[in-house]
Amino acid sequence: MMRNLLFLALAAARMLSAQAALPTEWTDPDTGHRVIRLSREDGTASLYFHQNAYSADGKKLVVTNPHGIATINLATRQIDQVVEGRVNILVTGHRTGQIYYTRAGAIYATDLDSHATREVAKIPPQAGRGGAIAVNADETMLVGIAADPDGKTTPRTPPPAGMGGRLEANWAAGTPKMLYTIDIKSGAFHKIYTENDWTNHLQMSPTDPHLIMFCHEGPWHYNDRVWTIRTDGTGLRLMHERTMNMEIAGHEFFSADGNTVWYDLQTPRSTVFWVAGVDLATGHRTWYHLERNEWSVHYNVSADSKLFAGDGGGPSSVAAHSPDGEVLNPPGNGQWIYLFRPVMVKGSSFRDKKDLIDIGYFKSERLVNLARHNYTLEPNVTFSPDMKWVVFRSNMLGPTHVFAVEIAKP
Repeated sequence: MMRNLLFLALAAARMLSAQAALPTEWTDPDTGHRVIRLSREDGTASLYFHQNAYSADGKKLVVTNPHGIATINLATRQIDQVVEGRVNILVTGHRTGQIYYTRAGAIYATDLDSHATREVAKIPPQAGRGGAIAVNADETMLVGIAADPDGKTTPRTPPPAGMGGRLEANWAAGTPKMLYTIDIKSGAFHKIYTENDWTNHLQMSPTDPHLIMFCHEGPWHYNDRVWTIRTDGTGLRLMHERTMNMEIAGHEFFSADGNTVWYDLQTPRSTVFWVAGVDLATGHRTWYHLERNEWSVHYNVSADSKLFAGDGGGPSSVAAHSPDGEVLNPPGNGQWIYLFRPVMVKGSSFRDKKDLIDIGYFKSERLVNLARHNYTLEPNVTFSPDMKWVVFRSNMLGPTHVFAVEIAKP
């Protein structure tokens, strides 16, 4: 018994020693920007780049850790364990700031301050056991993707000399999918849309409670990927239509005001790089060009839409390869956390009533050197609500932690 207690004590001491050895704050010598490690426990991670992770008052950041869901106070760095156990986070509600998650066949919401928890809805049997779920802007409705139990499989034949692998196989499978809604108050279930594409990347507008965005997953050059639809099943709309061979668009996300859909665009793949946007009200398009080494796994935009951020890319990324998949030498990828300031070109064409695409470029600034980061973990940059920090997750110190880098230099 004493031997076991001694072993546990030594293990705990080693863990505390390892934690103490990791820096909590430093100035990146390559960029001059201040970096803070917000988390204390190994294995703490921030959320996916388009999941709202901030409390309604903007003071707390929601993270996952080995124990469940926690919050980090951005001012004091105090950590509060909110939910215990293994769960799947959906989003932090835009109206209430409660954290929504799934566990054991149901959707729950927990208050970030009081930890009061309620069951929001059961996952309906029609939705099966898998599939994505999202919460709408006013937290009155759940939207989900699931296999359509009433549909029929319609397989597709990949193009000659296709890429193979899991992505192509899932794309070609042609299994029936459905989008559905659940009214949170009444529990009413409605199937709103069906298709035989690989439906994925489900999101809800942060401001319009009836606007859904989803993607057609698979090899990006096979798909017109980015779509929106209303919660009643009307208004299906393609956000970007490909016009050239090997053109790709994806990793789409809403602006904070819900007015614009932004996405990674390459014309064609691994040749010309853009962050492109479409105004949802007018359909007008704006494209910002960036250099190959500025390409990022994911991009994000500040609450006022004046700044963008990117998380760079690793040696296996599209930026590190030619359009035909050959490894570039020297490497083309850049392993940095980037800040981007959009600049519009000054010239203006005679439009003759044509709605031409407005073109600009990103003026980039490197915030954090990620040379020691393993990109099997996506950093998933977000802006803090006060727009003073870029928050990301990284294993650059070894274990996974959550960090913030200050946009202003000391």
